[in-house]
Amino acid sequence: MIKKIISSLLFISLSWQINASDSFVITSDKSQQQTFLRAEKYISQPNSRQYIDLYNQLYYYPLQPYLDQRRLMDRVKLSDAAEIDKFLTKFEGSPLDWPLRKKWLNYLAKKNRPLLFIKYFKPTSNAELTCKHLAFSLKAGLPESTVLPQVTKLWLVGKSQDKSCDPLFKLWEKAGYRTPDIVWQRIELSADGGKHTLLPYLTKLLPEEEKYLGKLWHKVRRDPAIVSRLSKFPNKSEKESQIFTYGIKRLVWRDSNRAIKTYKKAQSMFKFSDEQLHQINEKFALALANKNHKSASQWLEKLNPAQLNKNMLQWRLTQVLKQQDWQRVITELALLPESHKSDLQWQYWYGRALIETGKEAKGNDVLNKLANKRHYYGFLAASYLQAPVSLEHKPVDTTLAEKQKVLSHPAAKRAFELFYLKRYTQARREWNFWLSQLNNQEKLVAAKIANENQWFDRAIFTLSQVGYLNDVSLRFPKAFDEKINQHANKAKIAPAWAFAITRRESSFMTDAHSSAGARGLMQIMPKTAKSLKRGKVSKRYLFNAENNIKLGTKYLRQLLDKNKGNQVLATASYNAGPYRVKRWLKNLKSMPADIWIETIPFKETRNYVKSVLAYQEIYQHKPGEVSRVFENVINMNIGD
Repeated sequence: MIKKIISSLLFISLSWQINASDSFVITSDKSQQQTFLRAEKYISQPNSRQYIDLYNQLYYYPLQPYLDQRRLMDRVKLSDAAEIDKFLTKFEGSPLDWPLRKKWLNYLAKKNRPLLFIKYFKPTSNAELTCKHLAFSLKAGLPESTVLPQVTKLWLVGKSQDKSCDPLFKLWEKAGYRTPDIVWQRIELSADGGKHTLLPYLTKLLPEEEKYLGKLWHKVRRDPAIVSRLSKFPNKSEKESQIFTYGIKRLVWRDSNRAIKTYKKAQSMFKFSDEQLHQINEKFALALANKNHKSASQWLEKLNPAQLNKNMLQWRLTQVLKQQDWQRVITELALLPESHKSDLQWQYWYGRALIETGKEAKGNDVLNKLANKRHYYGFLAASYLQAPVSLEHKPVDTTLAEKQKVLSHPAAKRAFELFYLKRYTQARREWNFWLSQLNNQEKLVAAKIANENQWFDRAIFTLSQVGYLNDVSLRFPKAFDEKINQHANKAKIAPAWAFAITRRESSFMTDAHSSAGARGLMQIMPKTAKSLKRGKVSKRYLFNAENNIKLGTKYLRQLLDKNKGNQVLATASYNAGPYRVKRWLKNLKSMPADIWIETIPFKETRNYVKSVLAYQEIYQHKPGEVSRVFENVINMNIGD
């Protein structure tokens, strides 16, 4: 018979070896892997001789619990309650827990077993199960005064909830919890970022005299230009002001001149709150600056620097840098809140501005203090002063005993075994669960082990999570070294540039994919891949490391050629697209490259270019030498 629940997983040991460089290399039993894969094929026949034989060979294999989980999920039944209970208790909170727990809860709900459902329920974002839990809690005798206030949070969302929640909502409404104020709050959520198709239903729930407000907000959501027809706001009330504020903040992005004209009229008609005025002014300043509108500076100057976030401070700096008004740069930076004055970004531009206004000694002193930082601005400062850069490298210090200890956790074994099977999503879930059980020093040990076993992305993300940023070797590994060097050299581009792009795009996750559809190590879009390969390209093709590197380096070469060898523009094009960068350069007057980078309209691309330049410096760093990467930036002009 199958031993259904493995109770001795804690005693399973991994194999490892210490190589010549003291790396802790984990090895896995290939025959056990094959047995596990074969057992999975028979999982739908758990009583077959083939499955039982294979299963019993896996008694000490870390992934055997996944077979138990799948078997229990395949045919959920009450007769398995004791086994399910034991499994969920043993693996509570782990990635093995929720898939089975969810299936079990849905089964118990269908079978109308409230007490069992309540016993196994855990707080979840699943609204259907939460509603069922609250309904069963009432059925089990919990007072309405305890349960119904929890329903408010479920109802108060900007989308429709599952129909299974309707009986609970009706009881909640009957008890008087659905007030006009609650309805209005849900209208706000639905209109501003939620599902606007919910608005007609919610409008019906408003008092008769306020129904026009729901209809108005729905119209403004679909077309913000409605706010320019001020007659649509007959009372200029607080709620009308709220709708207008929402609409005008959207209109300024679509039709800036119309928005400015409308807002000028509205100011004498509405009684805006201080918060609304700040929101409108900030949104106008951001939109107009982004569009390079002639009124951008005027709106930016209206804002109080002490109230601004870093993004808005960036735009204020952008305006004066474009004009290369260095005295104004000094004035702007002097207005910064104290909390921002220590930022490396502002230190660099303060030092540059001092030098440009003739205060060279003071400016050089500022840049000298910055030049020893491992950062984009630190590298800029060092190159500006023609000084060597500093990487501030401090390796994570670990011992063999620490490594053995952290690897004794069953989740560690499951994580690495799934990684070796290339089941990366499941592996990362187990990794994250494992890390949740460790203290910070143990997490650093885990990161070191991950790097030594070529699971590079886990090392990178774990160091960031802990806040240990000085182990440069772990944070910037030469992953896929042979292939990146090979294809970068073939494309006649700097291998360090290819490493930097790959590190920034995916942190060396071969299965990385974006919501926009980019795939693989260098995040190639399918359309771009098709053009580069001159034929159809499958997702599987792009998830192959060598294929992705081959196409990515080829694309970098193309972008470099299109930008006449300018790597800064090619890097920006890789992120934002070549046509957008070409548009940014249209009619641009010549300016220093560091200023152009600082004034890139897209925050994502601006930060991307800075990161890639800094990463490239790290990958090609030569101690004691002035950075060629940043020397080129310092001496480069961009524009006609």
